[in-house]
Amino acid sequence: MHVLSDANGLPLVVGISAANVHDSEGLKPMIAGLHTQHDPHRGRCFKPQRLHADKAYDVLHLRRWLWGRHIGVRVTREGMQSGDRLGRRRWVIERTLSADRLPPPQPRYERHPSHYLVFLGLAAALCCYKRLLRLTT
Repeated sequence: MHVLSDANGLPLVVGISAANVHDSEGLKPMIAGLHTQHDPHRGRCFKPQRLHADKAYDVLHLRRWLWGRHIGVRVTREGMQSGDRLGRRRWVIERTLSADRLPPPQPRYERHPSHYLVFLGLAAALCCYKRLLRLTT
């Protein structure tokens, strides 16, 4: 399960991949699937500015790809940094994946992965709805 969220933990893009696929291979489709919105008042598009991730995403070609898209990279490097400093930012996605927001990762028994993706999308939509209720009341 892959989740791309904003700085407040609101899920923007959700996706799944096979168990035998490395986590870093799911990053490009997630970033490419994020549709930016044009702001007519400021005359620019909203796009991600920084990516905070764990050591699974410490791959040189991904760093170069993100730099080419003008996205800052904050990834714990393998063997060089501890995750303590990044933990201040990464807890947001851990909170997004918590039990009260998205369903915990469990073995999938559906025959088609698209069914699981639909339910994951519904859970993300429910998170957005809860956030909207909290902001409007």
